[in-house]
Amino acid sequence: MDTVYLDGALVKADEARISPLDRGFLFADGIYEVIPVYGGTPFRLTDHLARLERSLAAVEIDNPRDREQWQALFDELIRLNGGGNQALYLQITRGAAKGRDHGFPSAPLEPTVFVMSLPVSVPAADTPDSATGVAAVTRDDIRWSRCDIKSVSLLPNILLRQQALEAGASEAILVRDGFVTEGSASNVFVVSEDGIATPPRSHAILGGITRDLVLELCHEHGLPAAEREVPESELRRAREIWLTSSTKEVVPVVTLNGAPVGEGRPGDQWKQLARHYVDFKRHLCGLD
Repeated sequence: MDTVYLDGALVKADEARISPLDRGFLFADGIYEVIPVYGGTPFRLTDHLARLERSLAAVEIDNPRDREQWQALFDELIRLNGGGNQALYLQITRGAAKGRDHGFPSAPLEPTVFVMSLPVSVPAADTPDSATGVAAVTRDDIRWSRCDIKSVSLLPNILLRQQALEAGASEAILVRDGFVTEGSASNVFVVSEDGIATPPRSHAILGGITRDLVLELCHEHGLPAAEREVPESELRRAREIWLTSSTKEVVPVVTLNGAPVGEGRPGDQWKQLARHYVDFKRHLCGLD
């Protein structure tokens, strides 16, 4: 997956060059999207492009392409990188100015646009009967107050994820003021005696595309699911915990802070949801 797109050109990844004066490099002044691709087809592309538009508007960067132009670019890049299953990483920054100033440049800049293709591993949901699940730890949510913007400013997320890895876990589940927000790189679902719950949309979480699809599938298939506040105490006594993201889809958590979640294995409701997810994915991308 060597061909990337940078500012109007398709080039080899090791030939791509970005100015050191780019505001994305100097200030993390930009946004990004990650779009899974199955069988050469971008998954839930309309939803990803809508979120891209919201993030760009929130940081006052003009969208450099319309949806049809994005679709055409993605199709070409997917083709050049061999089709099949992959993930597209898209980053748009405010552009490169002549100097370094925190304020927006007085003269509008041409945004820097970069797209690359990444390999993806087989998600756990594809093989629910043999999935083993992952470990997670809880950490205080130290991030800024506009987590709904998919910003490239991810240093707090990186530090929290690294704390999880150093503790022998795959993910850090974040808690703010006694309530679950999300993971360092995922959304969180909790299964308890009250049903399935995920924290509601707010500035405190990124509205995940996979999160929204899981809610849709729960409602379609009669699984009781709600968007509501999830106290940390409910997380700790949960029967099941799920993590959702675009590339990992829906992953079961089997230990939290070293203690088993439920029976310490992927739960029955996760397996049920995983099968619905895979069926939906295969139908939407023509993989039946």
